[in-house]
Amino acid sequence: MRPGRLRYDFRTFRGDLSGAATATVISLPFALAFGVASGLGAAAGLSGSIAVGFFAAVFGGTRAAISGPAPSVTVAMAVIVTAHSTSLSEAFTVVVMAGLLQILLGLSGLGRFVAYTPYVVISGVLSGIGFTILLVQIAPLLGSPAVPGGAIPSLQALPQIVDHMEPHALLVAAAALATVVWWPARLARVMPAPLAALIAGSLLGVLWLTDAPTIGPIPPVLPQLHLSVPSTTFVLGALQPALILALLSSIDSLLAGTVADSLTGTRHNANRELFGQGIGNLVAGLIGGLPGSGASVSTAANIRAGGTTRVSGALRAILVLALVLGLGHLVEPIPHAVLAAILIRVGWGLIDWDLLRRARHLRREYLIVVLTTMTLTVFVDLITGGVVGLIMAGMAHARQLERFELESVISVPLLDRNLLAGQADTGRADPYSARVGLVRLKGGFTVASSRQLVDVIGADIKGHDVVIFDFSGTTYLDDSAAKLMGDLLDVAKAQRTAYVLAGLSDGVARTLFAFGVLRRVPEGCLVDTMEQAEGIARGLIAEAK
Repeated sequence: MRPGRLRYDFRTFRGDLSGAATATVISLPFALAFGVASGLGAAAGLSGSIAVGFFAAVFGGTRAAISGPAPSVTVAMAVIVTAHSTSLSEAFTVVVMAGLLQILLGLSGLGRFVAYTPYVVISGVLSGIGFTILLVQIAPLLGSPAVPGGAIPSLQALPQIVDHMEPHALLVAAAALATVVWWPARLARVMPAPLAALIAGSLLGVLWLTDAPTIGPIPPVLPQLHLSVPSTTFVLGALQPALILALLSSIDSLLAGTVADSLTGTRHNANRELFGQGIGNLVAGLIGGLPGSGASVSTAANIRAGGTTRVSGALRAILVLALVLGLGHLVEPIPHAVLAAILIRVGWGLIDWDLLRRARHLRREYLIVVLTTMTLTVFVDLITGGVVGLIMAGMAHARQLERFELESVISVPLLDRNLLAGQADTGRADPYSARVGLVRLKGGFTVASSRQLVDVIGADIKGHDVVIFDFSGTTYLDDSAAKLMGDLLDVAKAQRTAYVLAGLSDGVARTLFAFGVLRRVPEGCLVDTMEQAEGIARGLIAEAK
């Protein structure tokens, strides 16, 4: 046995089986609820729980992780289902594309970059998803079918929903919601709150409040879906929702991996995790299942119950499959209102109340990002909210970088009496004359500050005969900053101002060379040190006399 390799024995299997059983109990209510909420039905939620759960466990990069339908992915899928309501095969083709994109993210090694999504965007999207779930679940909570199309149609239909309210559904939902919110913590170790709410609400619906609408028959086998070969036009149009679906699943999965790491003392492989999740979502799309991601709550429950390896995740999927094949009839009498109550609790938990309470302390630009992302997610769709949020967060970050980068620029005159000390005419020269200017660039410079740097440095160039650009403290230049340097040299040339570049590191020199900046530097005016640059400046001034 190789060092560090986990030995698998009966004791490990027993722990994995215990963890899988616990995770099954927790994830089953969510699979049913998310399937219904997506507009695809409970069967799709169960199918997705099986496909994503099994293949992500086998091929993923997180030990003991549990995967399945998730709230963020479900809301995104609901948008996709609404957009392709006339052809579910197109909707599932988007899921397959999302799976392929995740596989590519994993294989290309880009998995670690998914974690760079700004927190304000994640917070805005998740809070928007939470509010969307609350609004969309009002209809099933009151006994009406869920209104397709998201939050706005649900609000528009609210008067009709209230007029046709089913009292039995409302009572069942109230009982389930009370159970899931106030279920004692000591009992949660034996029976999780969502399962307790599912059982309590279902018993009320079966034994007493029988007019509450129920799930109805569940197919005894996994559904089969024949995907049509997509056209080029369809693929191009579906890339955006597929990418959003892939990113949401990836972010959730990597968060679940972090939870697993903290509980097991191991470290997950982000790229392999995205590869496994991609395979799971690919298979889910092929069989008509709901896509999913790593599930933090189920993963934590699995580990605490003894699950330690990927076998536990695969066993959990097999247990759900056994329930679908053998006990599907037990799901039929579950009221929709019970699932709505469970989802309302989930939606409430997704809203970043802590950040919203501290909103007045946030920088204005970040607060705008959060509120805009959240509002667009609720009232337009999740895809628009996520894309606009990423763009706005990038702009807010660029604004912050602009401030830091501009503060790192030092533009000062070099007095002739100091620079030219010892030369014959310095005694008769104006003591405040400064024919040489120094521009010292410290740190990194990007597109964020390039526009302002032109204004700041360009004005200083005009007042000198020679300008020294000191790059000895420059660590990084991006393409925009390199283009800026070329523009500044052109300005200097137009003003008949000579210039010297000093102290370029290899990386900065390569960037400037790639954009043709160094070709504009006269021979002998590219040096290694400030002492050399000052010597050249003295010579240029002497030549100009």
